[in-house]
Amino acid sequence: MWQFWLIASGIFFIAEIITTGFLVFWLGVAGLITMCVSFFTDNLTIQATVFVVLSAILILATKPFVKKFVNKNENTEEKTNAFSIIGKKAIVIKDIDSINGVGQIKVDGEVWSAEGIDGSNIEKGTKVEITKIDGVKAIVAPITQK
Repeated sequence: MWQFWLIASGIFFIAEIITTGFLVFWLGVAGLITMCVSFFTDNLTIQATVFVVLSAILILATKPFVKKFVNKNENTEEKTNAFSIIGKKAIVIKDIDSINGVGQIKVDGEVWSAEGIDGSNIEKGTKVEITKIDGVKAIVAPITQK
């Protein structure tokens, strides 16, 4: 019967490689330990019980630890590349004329082409906030002073 547990463990380990979670690995470990138990007893009920109990213990004992590292920030997307500047403050370094499609801002040391949010014109030196990215242009709105 030990061959069955060895094959089952191998299948569980291969399945773990294919899946993204860290769950099936513990079934493989429990299968290997059950294989060792099968050397001492031929009773299938005892072997199955050892497998189920060990699987449950290993999964439950390691779940908090695994949760820290696997699927970290699964539901939160980090803004990268161009979208990382949305919401940042910038300064207009070349007058923004939305009709002619010219104008530039400087944000985080980078120069970007820019347009006013509602097709508005914005003068050089004005502080603006980046509201979105449209193609290669930053869409900006002037920051109102309170």
